[in-house]
Amino acid sequence: MSTAPRPSGRRARRGAAGLVAATCVVALVAGCGTPLPAPAPAPVGAVPPPVLGPAQTERVLTSLGEVLAAADESRDAGDLDARVFGPARAIRKAEYVWQAATDGERTPTSLPTEEQAVITPESDTWPRTQLVVTEQPDDLQAPRILVLHQANPRAQYRLWGWARLLPGAQMPLTAATEEGSPVLADDDDTLLVPPGEVGARYADVLSKGDESEHAGTFAADGFREAVQEAKAATQGAVDEAGTLTETYTPADGPVVALGTVDGGALVVQGMSTTSTVTLTVDGGTIPIEPFYAELAGATEASTSFTRKFTDVLVMYVPPAGSDAQVQVLAAEHAVTDAEAQ
Repeated sequence: MSTAPRPSGRRARRGAAGLVAATCVVALVAGCGTPLPAPAPAPVGAVPPPVLGPAQTERVLTSLGEVLAAADESRDAGDLDARVFGPARAIRKAEYVWQAATDGERTPTSLPTEEQAVITPESDTWPRTQLVVTEQPDDLQAPRILVLHQANPRAQYRLWGWARLLPGAQMPLTAATEEGSPVLADDDDTLLVPPGEVGARYADVLSKGDESEHAGTFAADGFREAVQEAKAATQGAVDEAGTLTETYTPADGPVVALGTVDGGALVVQGMSTTSTVTLTVDGGTIPIEPFYAELAGATEASTSFTRKFTDVLVMYVPPAGSDAQVQVLAAEHAVTDAEAQ
């Protein structure tokens, strides 16, 4: 897994803008009084076309950028709905709350809509999902992987979620954009781990660490390290005044699993993290910071305080029989709700 997806950036496409596929039209001409033959169905190609062509992808990303800019200006999550839903909407909505709670000091995550690579599915059914690896943001943070989803043939492509590429992560080689990558079933057994089981196994590793029976399946990654460090810091802050519990719950099934050239797959997985501090001393209270107070509707808790995170993960799963481990390539981990008791 040492090479990136084949690029399909806008600059590269402009050089080929003049190439237009020809369409053949066959006219049937019948003599007067001669019955016309029944039309035969058009032959079905062995490989269905990819979801979006380069020009269509550019239009979708341009529209997405416009919607994000307008919503970021108004700080109204309702303005996102034309192009954003799911985890992406939940995270963006919480970011607007955070921005207001910090008087504009905390701004929403930068989401470039200029791509350096596009990974399209080879599919003739819906829903459809494709991945876009963005250019690096202006703030020099890591590039994002945008997950674009189309529910049905008449629906707009919308942003389901995004994840930041982790330090040192290298995207596996995937099929050229115009060819599309195979969409794999949740129970596909040609992979080291079936796509439908990856999320649950990784959640078990997050929960149990090296004690998990699946620990050896997953390579070390920056997301897991950051989660463990944050957990230790919270427990240290609680000290003897309370206890900390964290649970990690994968969404039902992956959003999509796209095959890679080496027989592996890119798997997009949603997950939720719940972190609860429970007081163990009588008469104690937990002061709540302004952002969390806005979400929880309280400035302090007398029994417990819970933060709920929305997570988006992009993993590489090697082919079955490989000595390689599952790798988390990109992740997003953001507080989207809180509760005080």
